[in-house]
Amino acid sequence: MIPCLRLASAWAIRLAHRFYRTSAGAALFKVMSTIRIAIAGVGNCASSLVQGISHYRAVRGSDQQDIGLMHPVLGGWRVDDIEVVAAFDIDARKVGRPLEEALFALPNNTKVFCAKLDRSGVTVQMGEIHDGVASHMADYPPHQRFEPASAKPVNVVQVLRESGAEILVSYMPVGSQLATEWYAQAALDAGVAFVNCVPCFVVSDPKWAAKFKAKGLPCVGDDIKAQVGATITHRTLARLFDDRGAKISSTYQLNTGGNTDFLNMLNRERLSSKKISKTEAVQSQLDVPLPADQIHIGPSDFVPFLKDNKVCFIRVEAQGFGGVPLNMELRLSVEDSPNSAAVVVDAIRACKLAKDAGYAGPLEVASAWCMKHPPKQMPDRDAKLALEEFVSEAQAKIRASGKVSTTR
Repeated sequence: MIPCLRLASAWAIRLAHRFYRTSAGAALFKVMSTIRIAIAGVGNCASSLVQGISHYRAVRGSDQQDIGLMHPVLGGWRVDDIEVVAAFDIDARKVGRPLEEALFALPNNTKVFCAKLDRSGVTVQMGEIHDGVASHMADYPPHQRFEPASAKPVNVVQVLRESGAEILVSYMPVGSQLATEWYAQAALDAGVAFVNCVPCFVVSDPKWAAKFKAKGLPCVGDDIKAQVGATITHRTLARLFDDRGAKISSTYQLNTGGNTDFLNMLNRERLSSKKISKTEAVQSQLDVPLPADQIHIGPSDFVPFLKDNKVCFIRVEAQGFGGVPLNMELRLSVEDSPNSAAVVVDAIRACKLAKDAGYAGPLEVASAWCMKHPPKQMPDRDAKLALEEFVSEAQAKIRASGKVSTTR
């Protein structure tokens, strides 16, 4: 090597080492090497997500590393590249505890498929309650209901900034519109992207969409689909009947479960957005939507011993060739929270790519693929292909900008 080049190279290496020993340098390196998320609501869905991150880290390089994933690698990012850097909840059994302990605290009751979680260094902090706790829950035993802590809520915006979070994932209870909007505003104020996993409409609301667009922040929502759950199955059947020329005359989807989500939804006043979300998700797959009184979709009852197991009953009545009647009945039994975690990992990685590429506002394609109530509905197969095109475009945009490549 020419002496002057050798000297310049050595100087650059020393400068880089010096920079990465600073707090700013360490934070930058961390941001580039992981997807830093904050979680609002440390319930069953959060438990499954974090268990999944540890699980896929443990099996990386084995023949198990791609099982259960729709996109083992999305834009260069694997599931175990996701890192939780902050967490908020309101339950006294979780607030103040390390995240890896709080995820298994009552009333959480989802299946434990990865008991040994990586140490996160994250303590669950007290969030805002707003409309997040339904009053009727007080009539149920402590192991089934929320137990609000007496701690003072933290400054969520400040925590988001100091943690270096890039994306806030909202897991508010169904019907918590005020709480969901409060966390959405916190994301805007902190300058972080937003993934809304619940049927409280923010990303699909033009008013909120404009706010994220104006702030230069991407968002994905609303109401997370499951990997193979009630709504995605019902959508697929509706599309199948339509494509095969069988005219659906009526259909229902009834769901039961024993987690806090189903207990919360015993209050029918909290269900309006949930029913809209699930019903529109199915209606959107039909060339001609059904009359409102010929389609019924929604939670049916709370069955405590089912815990996080959701049992779904679907019936489709139709007319086939020559107008001859036919019907289909289906029973689906799934563990609810891992089913959603399989999809939210795609939403998070798509949001990270969009943020790095400079996209702002609702990510229509990622939302159509991952959410029941996106700003724009698409057939699932079309959404999958469109997402993969979006990923390629985002990566090209990142490379063209001169930023660090997300291809690992």
